[in-house]
Amino acid sequence: MKNPFEIVVVSSHLERRLHLADILTKLGLDPICASTLSECNENLAEKNVGLVFCDARVTDGNYHDLLKTCANKKPKIVLTSNSGDREEFHDAMKEGAFYVISTPYRPTDVEWMVIQARRDAQKAEIALAQYA
Repeated sequence: MKNPFEIVVVSSHLERRLHLADILTKLGLDPICASTLSECNENLAEKNVGLVFCDARVTDGNYHDLLKTCANKKPKIVLTSNSGDREEFHDAMKEGAFYVISTPYRPTDVEWMVIQARRDAQKAEIALAQYA
């Protein structure tokens, strides 16, 4: 799979971070791993990040903070949740999350998020090209 943008995995839990990175690697991708929002923000500033998988809470903040930080950068933010709470899902979507997936991660859910994010990126590129 050609990767038109970088993918970042943000989790303070080493096992979750490695599990999600392993799924992405098996899809032929090379994810960037971060254990804090600070590390994630450094990557957002330096790289073409199009998709971020982020736990609801990490050691230095939560996904709300990430959504605020990313408002101008426009990467897709996928909340990774172990609660499966419908209210959390709806709140995250209202606040601007791209989607919410549950832990433990299912490879098909992760792959679907990558596919959807790529489609959106391609649509945006086509729209920009039409107006250029």
